[in-house]
Amino acid sequence: MAALAEALAGSPDYRVLRRLVPRPLSAPPAGLETRVGILLDTETTGLDHARDEIIELGMVKFDYTKDGRIVGVRDTFSAFNQPNCSISPEVTALTGITDELVAGHRFDDMAITAFVEDAVIVIAHNSGFDRKFAERYWPFFEHKAWGCSMSEIDWRKHGFAGSQLGYLLNGAGYFHQAHRAVDDCHALLEVLAFELPTAGSPALALLLENARKPTLRIWAEQSPFELKDSLKRRGYRWSDGTDGRPKSWYIDVYATTLAAELAFLRAEIYLRDVELPLQTLTAFTRFSCRA
Repeated sequence: MAALAEALAGSPDYRVLRRLVPRPLSAPPAGLETRVGILLDTETTGLDHARDEIIELGMVKFDYTKDGRIVGVRDTFSAFNQPNCSISPEVTALTGITDELVAGHRFDDMAITAFVEDAVIVIAHNSGFDRKFAERYWPFFEHKAWGCSMSEIDWRKHGFAGSQLGYLLNGAGYFHQAHRAVDDCHALLEVLAFELPTAGSPALALLLENARKPTLRIWAEQSPFELKDSLKRRGYRWSDGTDGRPKSWYIDVYATTLAAELAFLRAEIYLRDVELPLQTLTAFTRFSCRA
């Protein structure tokens, strides 16, 4: 079968996807300067980070070099948690997790703390979702740098049609049967290890480069209601003000594009010179409720 796969892969008329087999655990290579990262995925009872509950946590701890090359997997973590209410049929259909599967399970907070404490960065494939839940359950996550493999890599620029994890994994030459949160972490590991031909470096290197940069959040306060669709098309998101943040449209940009974004707002939205609130974010505050 392996020979057949190699023969097909050598033809421009076929693409071969191989079943993802998780990497074996290994110690960091001797004599090589490495850092520790955590890949994290949660399954929850809903989308409200202030009210809904985590029912599964998966993590993969890995070693990487300063230039973003993954050199080994140190450990994995997988645990269920019984919520205070029944899991809805919609969540079960999406995750495969039932009330019976999580019955009697509770997170071991000390084990989770010990697993994460030596990590330099925590990465999720939607950190805007996972970080908020993680910080509510375990406040020590507030003190970690976070990266987002979904939003901090411009996948379209590198030849992908979207950023959905399964699609990216296919692009890296693999497929997997996603049953547990830790399975998605193993999938994300291979996506980040994938060498992007357009960049000449692994995807993790690009994520780290962007995660290290500060971003600026522009609050387009009191923007005209009739121009909301223009803001949405440009990537602005709405804050309804219920969580203590301004009731306003906002966008996050790098310093290199700040002037162009402010020029757009003055010329297309406000039609006048205007001073808007700016907020500086780093990997330690980005994706958090505290931002």
